[in-house]
Amino acid sequence: MSIIDAHVHLYPPEANADPVGWATARREGHWATLCTRRRKDGRMVQTFPSVDGLLHELDAAGVARAVLLGWYWENAATCAEQNRFYAACIRAHPDRLAAFATVLPGAAGAQAELRRARDDGLIGLGELSPHSQHVAADAPALHELLKLAGELGLPVNLHVTDPASRPFPGRVETPLEDFARLARVHPGVTFILAHWGGGLPLADLPNVFLDTAASPLLYGADVWARVGRDVPAERVLFGSDYPLDLYPRTQPGAGLRPFVEEAERGVADPATRAAVFSENARRLFGWA
Repeated sequence: MSIIDAHVHLYPPEANADPVGWATARREGHWATLCTRRRKDGRMVQTFPSVDGLLHELDAAGVARAVLLGWYWENAATCAEQNRFYAACIRAHPDRLAAFATVLPGAAGAQAELRRARDDGLIGLGELSPHSQHVAADAPALHELLKLAGELGLPVNLHVTDPASRPFPGRVETPLEDFARLARVHPGVTFILAHWGGGLPLADLPNVFLDTAASPLLYGADVWARVGRDVPAERVLFGSDYPLDLYPRTQPGAGLRPFVEEAERGVADPATRAAVFSENARRLFGWA
């Protein structure tokens, strides 16, 4: 069974070489807080792999394809920089990598940037976090951007913070009702809510998927019992949040292979597991 990881991040070589300096030069303070901090034992919360490093990790974990997600950058120039980097990645590895674009809602040229990224082969929008990008959930610029994503047939991945989650540096509140409202106002847009959607019920939101990104850091392994019970199995996408260190107490590095194994144990039914690991993503992205 092939596996698709629908939630992966990569950064340009310049960011990998000096993450703090790169973020400072681009005035990306929130990203720096989240991605360059260290744990109490001195280890960074994530690694900064190259494209080849990602491909090696995918091979070791048995993952056939990964979807590179953008970030909720605070500056439009950083969005454009990452979009160009991702376009180069997917040109070099079209059989292994796909990518979403990132834009800053309301920035000059935001819609043009999304169109340009689509023309470069990027297949979605996100991971966005309007709450982290200082954009109100009811801002006209956000709704205009979502409308365009729908017209272009691009699914939208949104970062969600579980309201019951513990405090951590850089944590931003993302009221769940905001996402429900966006999905209702834009029924023609397919939304993917990251991190299990923070527990948002999907009963009356037929255009919403959830991904499982960062699951071991947010929930126990019993979270997989939600699939088919609380969440329709056909609307769950396997996603890791690579290169985040998913098992800081037990597993050095990103821990992608252990996460695959956790999901395999957690979703016992073969048909459901196949849906979560690959079939839902193939259907959503139009892959044969």
